[in-house]
Amino acid sequence: MNRNNLFTRNNIQKKYLNQNSIKKLTKEFNKIFDKTQKDINSPKKTLNVLNKKFTFNFKTKDLQKFKEFKNIAVVGMGGSILGSEAINNFLGKKIKKRLYFFDNLDPKKISNLKKTKNLNKVLFLIISKSGNTIETLSNFLTLNIIKKNSKNIIVISEKKNNLLVSLSKKFNLFYVQHKDYIGGRYSVLSEVGIVPAYLMGINIRNLRSDIQIFLKGKEKLFLKESVVQLASLLNFKKINNLIFLNYSPALEKFLFWCQQLIAESLGKKGKGFLPTISNVPKDHHSLLQLYLEGPKDKIFHIFSLEEKSKESTKITKKIKGNNILNGQTLSSIRNAQKNALINVFKKNKIPFREFKIKANNEQVLGKLFSYFMLETVIIGRLIKVDPFDQPAVEQVKVYTKKLLS
Repeated sequence: MNRNNLFTRNNIQKKYLNQNSIKKLTKEFNKIFDKTQKDINSPKKTLNVLNKKFTFNFKTKDLQKFKEFKNIAVVGMGGSILGSEAINNFLGKKIKKRLYFFDNLDPKKISNLKKTKNLNKVLFLIISKSGNTIETLSNFLTLNIIKKNSKNIIVISEKKNNLLVSLSKKFNLFYVQHKDYIGGRYSVLSEVGIVPAYLMGINIRNLRSDIQIFLKGKEKLFLKESVVQLASLLNFKKINNLIFLNYSPALEKFLFWCQQLIAESLGKKGKGFLPTISNVPKDHHSLLQLYLEGPKDKIFHIFSLEEKSKESTKITKKIKGNNILNGQTLSSIRNAQKNALINVFKKNKIPFREFKIKANNEQVLGKLFSYFMLETVIIGRLIKVDPFDQPAVEQVKVYTKKLLS
């Protein structure tokens, strides 16, 4: 599919696909697609976040007072923070503020922020759907920033009896309600990602402008072909590793967002892909041998971004005896390596998909977020797993709380 700012294609050979399964899944697609559309139009359903008329639990005028902050620290885990990191990473050229992300338990990172910044001049966004996420609370409390009527803290959490809500009430902190029917990994286009994006200076209207584009026309046909083929691979377990080959640093955090979405949504009942981010061409020199001649249990998603950079990266110094680099830019060299790899994949019949991004803006990022949410949900329903829960993860949370008691 080639439509304006996004080129996509599937190249999965028939030998990997069970044709009887493809026929059956193709028939099931229409019913599941209709259900998915109904979910988008139904309040209280997770996918309602893709509705153009989605209602937010905040008003931008109430956030105006926070826009004066030049430093923003986001504290969260998993889906509560990965979307914001992806937005900052992809749209970084438009963002004039300094962002800090606390997405793990890293004492040194907290210590460095305390040493280098006046914390009163940093805006802190504390995000946890449950309001009881241990790592988020630990980082929040370790920062030691809570004061009565603090003007530099925003809390985003479900409106339930949880520790974050209790703290926001006790200290009169600015609070935004997290919708209880939207899980973290599907929340980037809700308050969870949109509040940070607005405070970064991103055009949030544009971010959500094309989120329904894959519900009709050629985009829908690509979605259908993709989910049917990927569901077939998962049902027959011929392929269980998904390698994101990332040719653009600006896409790395988005792919980490994809990693969580796909792993938590589809990794159930003995099924699922193991998604791995492989930054290339660097990994051409460490992992490519395995990719090309190792076990045939992988599908590759090739991501690239056609960036128009003002930076001077052209090679002008001529080298005697070797002129293949003369006049080249780093981008043209990287593209040549990508296209060479695609040629080798085709020659060796290695399954891959390509996502070539042709614009570095809010619309295309919103489109990518919505596409992978739709693709993941429909695949989950086709392979008969619940794409919205994460029962095994909950077991670990229960044991952790017992060990800390």
